[in-house]
Order: sequence, then C-alpha cells, then structure tokens
Amino acid sequence: MCGRLNVSDDPFVTQLLNELGVDNPSDSMRYARFMRATNTLSIVREISVRETSIRGINTGETKGKRVLTPAIWWLLLESTETGFKPSKYTSFNTRYDKLNAPRSAGYKAYRESRCVIVAKGFGETEYQNKKPLHYHDFEADRGAIAFGGLYREWVHPSSGIVTYSCSVITVPPHEKLASYHSKSSPLMLPQHDDTINAWLDPGNTETEMFSDLLQPKLYQDLLVQEIDKPSHYAAVGEARTIKRDARN
Repeated sequence: MCGRLNVSDDPFVTQLLNELGVDNPSDSMRYARFMRATNTLSIVREISVRETSIRGINTGETKGKRVLTPAIWWLLLESTETGFKPSKYTSFNTRYDKLNAPRSAGYKAYRESRCVIVAKGFGETEYQNKKPLHYHDFEADRGAIAFGGLYREWVHPSSGIVTYSCSVITVPPHEKLASYHSKSSPLMLPQHDDTINAWLDPGNTETEMFSDLLQPKLYQDLLVQEIDKPSHYAAVGEARTIKRDARN
C-alpha cells in the first residue's frame, strides 16, 4: 500500500464514525483529501482498564469508550528535545507476516493496541524499475472504509507529554487490485458483523481469530480512478467499479 489516504469530510465517513460509537466526530476528526505518511491522522481506539488506572480516570465512565485520537502515521518514533519525530525506520505500514514475529515493531501492538482508521479511500502507486508507472485512487462506493491499524503510545522522557503513532496493516495483493499495485493491499475490515468490536477490544488478545482477515478480501465495492499525480489527483479517463467479493 502506498502511503496516502483520502480522509475527506464525507457523510459516509461521519456515519461510520457514529456507528463505531465516537461522540461528535466532526469536532475532533482530522480531515484532508490527501493525507500522506508522517501526517497526523485521527484513529479510533477503545480506552482500556489499564489506561484509566494509569491516568487516574473513573474507570466506570471510560472503560470501553471509543475516542478519536491524533496519531502520527508512522508507528516507530524517536524523541527530540521538544517531542517526537518519525524514526528512520519506515513504519507507516505493518506487514501481515510480521505481526506474529516477537521482535517486530507491531507484535505487541497487534495484541494490545489495535485501532481503526476511517477514511473515504486510499491511493496506490505502481512502480517499474523503481519509477512510478501509474497512480490510482480508490474510494468506497456509497460508504467509507475501516482500515485495520495498530497504534503505540510514547511518553516524552523530559516533559512527560504523551504522543501517539499508528500504522495501517497490509496484506498480500488482492487479485482485483494487483494490476494497480502488485506489492500489497491495505487491511480493510468488514462492517457487517462483530469483527470491529473484537478488533477494538483492548482486552482481546486472541489474535488467532483475526487470521482470516490477513488474507486479502474486499468487503465493499470500490471506485478506482487513475490520476495524474497524488498531490493534484486530477482524473485521467473514467472511473471504474471493483465489485466486492462474495460473502461466504
């Protein structure tokens, strides 16, 4: 997956955030038509018992509450004198085959701090001989996308200020998307069952239940549009529809 998202102020984005239980999402959601890696995104996460006890918050009022939290789209950070910056190690995506590797950056987060990144769409770039061959934007058709992500919490050693970071999990390329991007595809969560509830539950460490999610599958129709370049996103030709996979 290329490092760009379409987080437009779209009614379907707001609807999905409401369905996820986020209060007044428009008040704190970070919107932008072109979000790139290292930008700050809004992630949906669920507050855990551990967090409420550490923060001295009333657990009864906040346990299980879902909130929008600003997070740098780069899972690994390093501290500076005044805060944090993205690490030199590329980490805006976390590969599916690294999630169960104990020494990987996403291993612990996959078990303790999963999140959802809500967006209208995403962008992909196909390369040939390390040069861009073509650019495409994808949007949910009459909907929004719930990307499966991970987050981490960083506490500055001097100031004590808390900063969050995140990544989008990537899976093998879907056969319907491979001609647009042959390397990988983003993990898009189903919205018609209880998957997201299990995904956001910080007390759920049974990651084996998510094994099927790590195989590429389309749960909703996508519109794909070739564009001139990511920063301009001017359409080239006509948009096409990629149909969702049949439900089992």
